[in-house]
Amino acid sequence: MRLRKRPWINEAIKNFSDFVLTKDQNLGEERRGTWRKMFENPNSELHVELGTGKGDFISQLAQRNPDINYLGFELQQDVIYTAAKKVRELKLQNVRLIVFDINLIDKIFAEHEIDRIYLNFCDPWPKKRHAKRRLTHEIFLQKYQQLLKPHGAIFFKTDNRGLFDFSLEEFQKLGMEISEISFDLHAENFPDNIETEYEKKFSERGEKICRCVAVFP
Repeated sequence: MRLRKRPWINEAIKNFSDFVLTKDQNLGEERRGTWRKMFENPNSELHVELGTGKGDFISQLAQRNPDINYLGFELQQDVIYTAAKKVRELKLQNVRLIVFDINLIDKIFAEHEIDRIYLNFCDPWPKKRHAKRRLTHEIFLQKYQQLLKPHGAIFFKTDNRGLFDFSLEEFQKLGMEISEISFDLHAENFPDNIETEYEKKFSERGEKICRCVAVFP
């Protein structure tokens, strides 16, 4: 998704500097092992959403679980701005948003620093030659395995059946335990499901949503 540039965002995003880190700030290896210190309750679990979008999912999830700390990563600052407004409106103290390229996620976290990862509607990169760019490719899974605590889980949702089938195969390559598999999530009326912006749009079109939980051995 490419957005029309809004130059005023660079200044407006500063109004959320108490819980938003932008690309202008130092996001390097010195951040490793320090993420929990950003929260009022640093001993709580740390859950990470890769690709936060406009923040519907992470804001609702954090509201439901005030005892868990959430980090939302998104490459586009314009999108993070929209998410930040939702977090501020709900007065959430357990959310931090980061403008960052998640291809480099292994550079800024310490080993086993994360308790859970959410991957929602990531780019399917449908062409076979682009498979290594998929966030569920074995290359990325190996990074996540280092960052997650032992037996850490990935919660994965997509509208793309091809990506879902590919991801299940990649999970199995690493010996991950796969559960809660659904090829039509909304038809099953999953009670605790929180919809993302994309999920709402796709489901309104009648497209099926796939979901699973994959746990590292």
